[in-house]
Amino acid sequence: MSESTNETVSETAEEIGADGLSPAVLASVGSVALALYFYYVRGDKQRGQFVGLWPVTILSLASYFKLEEIKQTLASIEE
Repeated sequence: MSESTNETVSETAEEIGADGLSPAVLASVGSVALALYFYYVRGDKQRGQFVGLWPVTILSLASYFKLEEIKQTLASIEE
């Protein structure tokens, strides 16, 4: 890669970045709290376990969309 391409890639990497408290992370933390509430406070173990499965799905979808964004950004740089 040329030097200008390396600079463009590093600038793009900074733009994409990793957001520490993205909405997906906040939703996941909220669903864990909700699952613990249902499981221990309300005593509804089945609902608590069901809600406890949500964070994995939320974070997986967020990861997928972030990877697609990175893929599109890299494809536009190569053009």
